Amino acid sequence: MIAPAGGMDNARLGLLIEEMGFEIEGEQGAWQFTFADRTLIVLTDDMHDRMRIMTPVARENEIAEEELRVLLSANFDRALDARYALNKGLLWSAFLHPLGTLSDEQFRDGIHQVVTLADNYGTSHASSDLIFGTED
Repeated sequence: MIAPAGGMDNARLGLLIEEMGFEIEGEQGAWQFTFADRTLIVLTDDMHDRMRIMTPVARENEIAEEELRVLLSANFDRALDARYALNKGLLWSAFLHPLGTLSDEQFRDGIHQVVTLADNYGTSHASSDLIFGTED
């Protein structure tokens, strides 16, 4: 299935996730599955045209203040399309995108970037091999 620009919605995204072979929990617009030993959550909002892929990385209370500065720096040049984010006491790796213009390839790449960013927490803090800009 290839989603044309402006063609992705909850129904199409649900089919894409199924076609990728994941064992899915949840319901349309709120899916959960395991990939590369990580629990991934995909949330969508048709009304506001948003989609988010995310996985928990660490507990916020276990992150040193200087590490938070490293995470913000990584969001600038190493995290690319995925980002580190704090919410409800957890550090997350998250990829956000408008739902309607999301392509199949962007979704697949988002999954890989989220997992890579989570796996690289505490080391390179990168979501891929590409570094955009310069590192300090």
